[in-house]
This record gives sequence, structure tokens and C-alpha cells, in this order.
Amino acid sequence: MLEFIHDQNIWDTLRDSGLPIVIYGMGNGADQIFSVLQEYGITVSAIFASDGFVRGHSFRGYPVQTYQAVCETYPDFLTVMSFAVHDRPTMERIRAMNQQHRILSPTIPVAGSGLFTREFIQEHEVEFDQAFSLLADERSRQIYLDVLRFKVSGNIEYLFRCETEKEEVYSHLLRLGSQETMVDLGAYDGDTIREFLTATGGQYRRLYAFEPDSKNFQKLLRNMEHLERFQPFHLGAWSHPDTLSFQRQGGRNSRFGKGEIPVEVDAVDNRIPGPITLLKMDIEGSERQALEGAKRTILRDRPKLYLCAYHRNEDMFQLPLQVHSYVPEYRFHFRHHPYIPAWESNFYANLSN
Repeated sequence: MLEFIHDQNIWDTLRDSGLPIVIYGMGNGADQIFSVLQEYGITVSAIFASDGFVRGHSFRGYPVQTYQAVCETYPDFLTVMSFAVHDRPTMERIRAMNQQHRILSPTIPVAGSGLFTREFIQEHEVEFDQAFSLLADERSRQIYLDVLRFKVSGNIEYLFRCETEKEEVYSHLLRLGSQETMVDLGAYDGDTIREFLTATGGQYRRLYAFEPDSKNFQKLLRNMEHLERFQPFHLGAWSHPDTLSFQRQGGRNSRFGKGEIPVEVDAVDNRIPGPITLLKMDIEGSERQALEGAKRTILRDRPKLYLCAYHRNEDMFQLPLQVHSYVPEYRFHFRHHPYIPAWESNFYANLSN
């Protein structure tokens, strides 16, 4: 796999650039990036935020400046982006800024540990090659390589050039019809269910949803209260029944970990009678365990699969290889949807395309 990845690790680029290093954004992402920069002996020169977020803030002892103020202080610099974004106007603004002063976006795993580097790819060369060999079309192979190149280098142009809109997935890869039974693991507030209903013209056989976060579950109930044949579960998806600690981080990024909130979890195999035609997983790093808990369902029904592959570094090879070990006939596609960093990079699988 490394023969296709010629880029330098982002952290080495930052260390060797000779330019001032400036962080764009505040919060948990910036904290994590600060820690990695310190490990590499890289000094941060300044921090800036979007104009509406400056307002006299400080972060890690640095005054939070405007972008214009940083430009006036440093003739040239490297920007390290420390937040995620997917709305088109902000992404286009960031792309324009990248033409003035280069912006790099590090990959910090949502779950698990370690950095996504050339060394990580080399360590798992066999698994990456096996996953790559499972991809069913040239577009998937090109996007897969571009996402790997981005994860190593932080170069956001790789993401812009490999974007795919979700509509293509529903219409051409998953090919949804009017008689689907969908299981949505990590349903959040029903955002994917809304996409599903748009794609099917509001027609379906049955809908199931798992959501462990209490606040998100209440949003899900409110947003989907008009639906018939909809069964929500206030549960996390896992390999077996259990009670785990839950780490609430707000929005859709809450996950199982070193939290203090007990949450019930269970396997799809124990809760969904079937048959199902579409299984979606966006569960913040628990996909491997959830697949174990859905193995009987997958073997029985051979549903279309929608697997998010950006929470753990290993997701890029582990998830398709796990599914392939269950049902070798699955054909895999890989797509990246508009997002910086490489969130919304997903495997889609079925038996027909």
C-alpha cells in the first residue's frame, strides 16, 4: 500500500517546515493537537478563530486572534485546523484560505489511540492490501487512496478531489427501493433516517433505530414521532447484552469509554426479528463489536451495509475484512462525503453491484 502513498507525515511536515505553526480553532480537538505537537517538539506561534468566536478569548495561554491579525504578524505560516466542518460555505472559505497560507488537517482518531502515519500503514500493510483488493470499482479504489493520503499528510485538497454526494450512494450503490427494512445503529436525531426516507420517497417496510445517548434519543423520538412501523431502542449496539460506561461529548460524538453514565447495550441479533434489507452503523468506534452482534442477522438476511470507517484508525481495513469473513460474496464500495477531516468516509456493501 505504501507504494501509492508518497506524502510525508503531517507531523514531520510541521516540524521541518521552518514556518510559524498556527492553530485554527479551540476546544477538544485543539487540545489533542497541542499534545501531539509537544511530543514532536513543535512550538505553536499563535491561535486564531473565526471572527465571531474571538471576543477576547484565550486558549492554552495564547490570546485567540483573528485570521487577519495573524496574517499581519507573519508573512507566511502553516495553519493546523483543529475542528471538523461539513457545511459547504465554510469548506469553501477554508479552501480559499488554503490558497493564501497552507492549511493542514490532522487525523486524530475519534476512538482508540495512536496516529495515522506512514508507519501505521506499513505496520498493517497486509490488512490494507487485503481491504483494497475487496473494493469493487475503480472510483472506490481512487477514493480509498486519496483518503489514506489525506490521513497521512493532512492535505485537504485530497478530500476536495474525492468527494461524493450522498444521493449517489442511495441511488446507485445501495439502490434503495420501497420495501426496505432498515436498522440504524447510532441513529442520533434521525438524520440518516431522513436521508433514507428522501431516497425511498417515504416508502419502507419497517424502521429500527438504536441510540444510547439520552438527549439524542429524545430528539430522535420527537423527530420521528410521525412515522409508522418505527421501533426505537434506547440502547447501544454491541456484541452481547451488557451495561457499559458512556462518555457524553455532545452532539453525535458520544461513545463508550471511560465515562460515568451507565448505558445498556445489546446485539442486533437479540433485538431485531428480521428480515432486514439495510444495516447502517455510525457508532463512534464500536462498529467491530456491533458487527459481531449482528453476525447471525447478516448471514441470514445478507442486507445492504453502510459502515462508517473513520472512528478508529483500524476501521479502514478491519471492517471490510470482518464482513468478508462472514459473507465473502459481498461487494464493497468506498466513498467520502463532504467533510474536513475525513469523517463521513464509509464502506457500502451489497451482493449485486
